Amino acid sequence: MRTSSIIEWQEDGITLKEDETGRSDSSSSRGEVYVVGIGPGDLEHLSIKAFQIIKDVDVVAGYNTYIDLVDELISKEQEVISTGMTKEIDRVEMALEAAQKGNRVAIVSSGDAGVYGMAGLVLETVDKKDLELEVEIIPGITAANAAASTLGAPLMHDYAVISLSDLLTPWKVIVDRLKRAAGGDFVVVLYNPKSKQRQQQIVKAREIFLQHKEPATPVGIVRSAKRGSEEMVITDLENMLDEEIGMVTTVIIGNSETFSFADSMVTPRGYEV
Repeated sequence: MRTSSIIEWQEDGITLKEDETGRSDSSSSRGEVYVVGIGPGDLEHLSIKAFQIIKDVDVVAGYNTYIDLVDELISKEQEVISTGMTKEIDRVEMALEAAQKGNRVAIVSSGDAGVYGMAGLVLETVDKKDLELEVEIIPGITAANAAASTLGAPLMHDYAVISLSDLLTPWKVIVDRLKRAAGGDFVVVLYNPKSKQRQQQIVKAREIFLQHKEPATPVGIVRSAKRGSEEMVITDLENMLDEEIGMVTTVIIGNSETFSFADSMVTPRGYEV
């Protein structure tokens, strides 16, 4: 018999109380899969529902780093399925096998699980294998939203999110999307801007933006957004490559109306101030 959890607010944070009625694993929890967005990483930016589900399921599955981020929520009674980078398919298949055995399974994903996360792969696998499983997607704070809140209000108007990783998307497709977003005067959020293996994508992206935007266009660079080691700088398109940029960095490039002051970056919505 497994007892369910109830959220209770206290002055020092969120705690859980056990439901006195309890719940049977073999009946109400059979075939349940939750794809959980855990946000940027710090637990204070985890949604209440995500917090409760991770605490309450039988199995938690995820990429090694993401498991580490929620480790303090996982008890020794829970099974953990943890794999490294590029093992997403294996991880999903193991998690779904656990769910088919009657377990309640949480598949964790950083940010929002439906934004460059695991939600699509889970649903595709369930559909392809015709599995009789209930799947629920639990939203989380994206890297774009986390970085934007640190910078101020750069996403107040239309914006595009583009990943510079060509691991799963051909580079020529990414280049075409960069050109269209830059030409449309969108605010643009760049995910996965640079890694040890990918040094030139961010250079090419900047070249494309300079063809459509002024060199003085504000650029916000946030490293490890909303984690304990967060770092932020506001620069411009001309000088952005002078700053440290890596895989845990989110880059936000403004539109023609974006401006910066003090430690804030703002894209006007159009209100008369």
